[in-house]
Amino acid sequence: MTTHFDPATRGTDRLSDWDAAAPFEPWLASAEDLVELWTSAYARARVDPALVARAEAVPGEWRLLVLTEDWCLDATATVPALVRFAEAAGNVDLRLLDRDDHLDLMDEHLTDGRARSIPIAILLDGTGAERGWWGPRPADLQAWFTGDGQTLEKEDRYRELRKWYARDRGASTVREVVELIERAGGGHHVA
Repeated sequence: MTTHFDPATRGTDRLSDWDAAAPFEPWLASAEDLVELWTSAYARARVDPALVARAEAVPGEWRLLVLTEDWCLDATATVPALVRFAEAAGNVDLRLLDRDDHLDLMDEHLTDGRARSIPIAILLDGTGAERGWWGPRPADLQAWFTGDGQTLEKEDRYRELRKWYARDRGASTVREVVELIERAGGGHHVA
């Protein structure tokens, strides 16, 4: 799974980062790239009510601080589903930060310890302490992308990536983030 419990950042106070972040609608209003794609992806995004119920069964308040950029195709395929999830779950809130304006935070959440890949969803508890993070892609897709996907030409690899996202519709991202919340909340899980 592409979720992380990094001892170096776990428990770090992220309230100032949270306060600097924007809710989705104001963030989208300031976007310049892929605005139509973001808008249509958000309009189509749906979340499994069972995943919402699982998240709501975890005690406490949870925040998703998402590092992204408006030009990122991976983000257009995952973040709208996370936004809909946060809208539906009564104990989850979500805000976005532009990665390039927050490279210090990004550099604490590198993919494979080296890449500034986005999106990254940092899970905070109700006090603003970091509890883990997810990103930049669902685990199955990331494994394919860094494995067998590397045998394809870049254009073909990204075409397959877009097909995977179209089939998945954000479900894997939301499921993995719910599992992250459950682990951070002490393993609560309601089937």
